[in-house]
Amino acid sequence: MKRLKERNQAAVGAVTLVLIVLVTAVTYFSDSIPIFGNGTTYTASFAEAAGLAPDNEVEVAGVKVGEVTSVSLGHKQVLVKFRVKGVRVGEQSTASIEIKTLLGEKYLALTPKGGGAQDPDAAIPVQRTRTPFQLQDAFDQLSTTVGDIDTKQLADSFNALSGALKDSPKYLKDTLSGLSSLSRTVSSRDADLHTLLSNTSQVSKTLSDRNAQLQQVISDGNLLLSELQKRREQISTLLKGTQQISQQLSGLVEDNRTQLAPTLAELGKVTDVLQHNQSNLDRSLQLMAPFARVGANATGNGRWFEGYLCGLLPPTITAGGLSINPEGCTPPIAAPNQGVGGR
Repeated sequence: MKRLKERNQAAVGAVTLVLIVLVTAVTYFSDSIPIFGNGTTYTASFAEAAGLAPDNEVEVAGVKVGEVTSVSLGHKQVLVKFRVKGVRVGEQSTASIEIKTLLGEKYLALTPKGGGAQDPDAAIPVQRTRTPFQLQDAFDQLSTTVGDIDTKQLADSFNALSGALKDSPKYLKDTLSGLSSLSRTVSSRDADLHTLLSNTSQVSKTLSDRNAQLQQVISDGNLLLSELQKRREQISTLLKGTQQISQQLSGLVEDNRTQLAPTLAELGKVTDVLQHNQSNLDRSLQLMAPFARVGANATGNGRWFEGYLCGLLPPTITAGGLSINPEGCTPPIAAPNQGVGGR
């Protein structure tokens, strides 16, 4: 086999260039290749978005198989692009937007059908997609329906029916009287019911608008519980370590009991001796204070000692008009601003 440097360098360069281009193309279009990508991207047409957003889950029979990549407005339709992996999508597959949580989070439910395969470039038509019936829409329709009812006319109808059947049996008359009372009650509470339904619609809209914030609160609560769990584990580890240390110390004391007992006994004797001689120690400290003060005075003026010796010379002697040691043992006069002994 020829070595690389012995081959045609132009051919080697061309092959290398082709390999570089292929590697670059595979890297750039890896998401579109089933072997290397994260799945296949499909498109579905919906009559409305119904709160579906990118990054929402795509589920098949309750199992997550992908996620929504984009939600955009097409020609009088909403185009939803989603990527799935590990699932076969037939040409008769259906898609629906479902409610995942009470807070309004949605997900895309995919139902694979058909013997053939769905073309990724062809969108699933509106005929095979479905959107959920929103709770807010239900309240809005209920409010409109209640507002269209002529409650006064309804009450008059019940009253007329009650008058027409006044000769009927007692139970039927009581029933109609109850219906008439109910009608009057509904009529008197018409404004209150309208206000209640309007406020319910506003509450539903507020919850929908605060969906992201509520999700953040729940996520933060989850993080807090996770941190408490970690701290609980750390405290448990600390208590176990403390228990192990106490066991080690107990073993250490038990192993050295024979050596520690004589030491503690001798220490007790020393303490008894010190207690017995406490008065002598206190007296020694009291007497040592003047000695220390005089020593400090004698050595406090420089690198020498200052002192006074009395009695080294004989006492004052006067004879025949001659005086020997006239000053006797009189202490020397201290220099200005100094105490006795050079202090």
